[in-house]
Amino acid sequence: MKVTKRSIAAFAAITVLSSLALAGCSGAQSDDKGTDGAAAGSSGKLVVWVDSERVDALQGAADAYQKKTGVKVQLVGKNVDDIKDDFIQQVPTGKGPDITMGAHDWLGELSTNGVVAPLELGDSAAEYLPVALQASTYDGKVYMLPYAVENIAVLRNTKLVPEAATSFDDMIAKGKAAGLAQPFVVEQGAEGNPYHLYPFQTAFGAPVFGTDADGAYDATDLKLGGEGGTAFANWLSAQGKAGTLNTDIDGEIAKQQFLDGKAAFWLTGPWNVGAAVDGGIDVAIDKIPSPTDKAASPFAGVKGFFVSSESKNKVAANDFLVNYIGTADVQLELFKAGNILPALTAAADKAASDPIIAGFQAVGGEAVPMPAIPAMGSVWQFWGVAEAAVINGADPAATWQKLTDDVAGAIK
Repeated sequence: MKVTKRSIAAFAAITVLSSLALAGCSGAQSDDKGTDGAAAGSSGKLVVWVDSERVDALQGAADAYQKKTGVKVQLVGKNVDDIKDDFIQQVPTGKGPDITMGAHDWLGELSTNGVVAPLELGDSAAEYLPVALQASTYDGKVYMLPYAVENIAVLRNTKLVPEAATSFDDMIAKGKAAGLAQPFVVEQGAEGNPYHLYPFQTAFGAPVFGTDADGAYDATDLKLGGEGGTAFANWLSAQGKAGTLNTDIDGEIAKQQFLDGKAAFWLTGPWNVGAAVDGGIDVAIDKIPSPTDKAASPFAGVKGFFVSSESKNKVAANDFLVNYIGTADVQLELFKAGNILPALTAAADKAASDPIIAGFQAVGGEAVPMPAIPAMGSVWQFWGVAEAAVINGADPAATWQKLTDDVAGAIK
């Protein structure tokens, strides 16, 4: 999906919720049960769980909302590793937050557990990057207010290779011409890493799942197999024999080889850019070079905010998310805290004044949301191991067929 520039003028036209509704949110006394266990929907207050590193970025929006509506927004910093499980456990008891920060690939689990409520974005839906909006939608309903989009891309050492590669083979050739034995590195490991290899799989026309008429993933339409899957498996096998892909290279080894100048190209995410820049490398962000004539489309991970299904203040929660978190200023504050491309198009375009961010934005225009449907769990358990086996010499066609059969059986 291509990123297009849009105006943020529509935000000014978003209908403000009635003063009677907001007054109802702020009129009663709150039943505060503590920081982590505050009663969901305490009248006059919204409890919001956020990643501890992003509390300061949201404080301005929280203060502005309270000043405008009288509804206090209590920001609770949480360990990001605990948020999802705590949310699922506490919401049914009425002790969870009104709103929680999270990732779009939680959606299947959150929906299955009945702990999230749909959002009403109104006209503002058109103001988000298409991939962000698609990732926030489940069963035809928007459940998440997106604030950031993250995807992998190719980091290139411009001193070693001045120009971007036009294809996968061109990338390898350019690296070898620079005198490198290992021109390209990507995180793998003994059990493989299909997340990082997915762009190449899509280039062979073998996405994990097909989609329905609305663009939602269809668990009954498994696309791993077929001619595209076999062609990808054969390519994996060839790369393993050539040494281009190596399961001995894990994330740390890949990073070190790039930092040491032993590799000119590194397929990774924005989380590793800082290490490269701090290491004195002049980095460019390139599109992922395809091994075919089709685009290599990586997964996009989208971060955002969910409303608790048990919140008594859903109207205020929706208002706070759409009209405060869903503004360019707030999304840019979140961008400064995490350096991840904003989900709001206007904020993304502004953040892309940085060429590094612009590079990831360009690649993100071809990204697809990581499937959030429950069936995806049946894919992960077999996928990486099969890829690693093929890279290490297992029969590509037979191994890929077994992967497809195992996944299909697990989904059933």
